Amino acid sequence: MSDATAAPQTDLSAYTTLRLGGPAGTLTVATETDQILATARKAPGKVLILAGGSNVVIGDDGFEGTVLLLRTRGIRVVEDDGDSVVLRVAAGEPWDDFVAYAVEQGFSGVECLSGIPGSAGATPIQNVGAYGQEVAHTIVAVHAYDRQSDTIRVMPPAECGFAYRASVFKHNDRFVVLEVDFRLARSPGSAPIRYAELARNLGVEAGDRVGLQQARDTVLKLREQKGMVLDPADRDTWSVGSFFTNPVLGAAEWTALGLEAPHWPGADGSVKIPAAWLIERAGFAKGFAGDGVAISSKHTLALTNRGEGTTEALLDLARTVRDGVRGTFGIELHPEPVLINCAL
Repeated sequence: MSDATAAPQTDLSAYTTLRLGGPAGTLTVATETDQILATARKAPGKVLILAGGSNVVIGDDGFEGTVLLLRTRGIRVVEDDGDSVVLRVAAGEPWDDFVAYAVEQGFSGVECLSGIPGSAGATPIQNVGAYGQEVAHTIVAVHAYDRQSDTIRVMPPAECGFAYRASVFKHNDRFVVLEVDFRLARSPGSAPIRYAELARNLGVEAGDRVGLQQARDTVLKLREQKGMVLDPADRDTWSVGSFFTNPVLGAAEWTALGLEAPHWPGADGSVKIPAAWLIERAGFAKGFAGDGVAISSKHTLALTNRGEGTTEALLDLARTVRDGVRGTFGIELHPEPVLINCAL
């Protein structure tokens, strides 16, 4: 077993899509699974796992412990029954590279998750979703190192605790995701299109299917229009994507509010409201600025670093938006990214 190569103390802003975050106590780069295990086993305290850095907000003081930067790669077929395949993907594999590969090979099930930044290993942590798909629909197992028992566990979906933008892995440094297994259909056509905006742009009805490449191209175009595809030259993409989750209200709470707002009913009677709608109507338009930070000029849910920002300035902006929505509607917004050494 070989040890990972330890890098000098490094400012973590270099590894986050926000381009914010202070120094690491120790930064270790792992390109092989045995390097991940060696670092996770010998680290004396908390370990911060970073790969794409697209869903994390790191404080200006950084992280005093061990930061493990995942750079593992690999996609392989581990099961093929003719109608579907199971693909095992390394945690450090860039997510959109995997989606592009699946579309190219004629594997259906993740095409509407095109353009999402970050790594494959991060997707089960957040239960990443967009445009009617989420990874919980296709994940069949997560291979994770359990620091508590010093074992590698193969965790089926029932053990992963998948929920709306959540799982047992989120806010929990017990597990280090090593690989993820996805079951995808062998099909030149997409999964049924569930998301109304995507269906409109495709010119189809909800529930219809389109070609895999057509679905991917359309999703990428929509995301680009919203500043949700990374572009170093576009400060609107210096973000963590959607900063707040869409609030989910109980049936009684929704009825009592009496809001005439777009919403999506849940099977249990709950109602999901678009956070962007609440933010805009609480008085925060696209481009609303703070100190070196601002709401994206393309998408109300994205809080962006304009190049001179700090994490504290970003959080101040988030607090202003959160408090404004609470004061206007009595609804509490919650952050979607993981906050490291900082808080709202």
